[in-house]
Amino acid sequence: MKSEKIPKIVGITGGIGSGKTSVIKKFEEIGVPIYIADERAKQLMQSSQVIKNKIIDTFGEDAYTNQGVLNRSYLTNKVFVDSDKLKALNAIVHPEVRKDFSKWVSEQHSAYVLYESALIFEHQQEGSFDTIILVTAPLEQRINRVMKRSQMSREEVIQRINKQLSDEEKAKKSDIIVENLDKMLNNINIIEINNKIISNN
Repeated sequence: MKSEKIPKIVGITGGIGSGKTSVIKKFEEIGVPIYIADERAKQLMQSSQVIKNKIIDTFGEDAYTNQGVLNRSYLTNKVFVDSDKLKALNAIVHPEVRKDFSKWVSEQHSAYVLYESALIFEHQQEGSFDTIILVTAPLEQRINRVMKRSQMSREEVIQRINKQLSDEEKAKKSDIIVENLDKMLNNINIIEINNKIISNN
């Protein structure tokens, strides 16, 4: 029996406020399967008993409520002030996300899939992808986008941006750069990008 071809793995990344979500929606419109790593990690932290047990062992019983619901504020407070605790949490969650992603990819039948994560380069994951798309936007536009959708101040947004690698650094390691300049995304030709990904061997 002829084995089915495994889809190409395309990473899509970009700093906070770059507009990744808007670009991803354009890929969804043309039928590309999308895996949102952060969203899936949150789901697995709630549904995976393996992850639950490890988080409780590492962070204590208060990491989950009596009803078994993840205590996000408790966990966030723990890892926000302690980089070692953040590394410990990532060491628990990331391997399970990778397993989940591999299983998900094996169930897809498209030419390629998109894996979205803001921290592909920060986590040194670039070697896992056939192609990497970087979404960028001017700094002021990024700041304004984040301030509109959250309760963060301008200073807090800038702090977040400064914690991530610069677009210049990310661009050196990316295959396709998408500059998300406007709300309507009229400047982005998704079919052209799609064709480039498929033909990129």
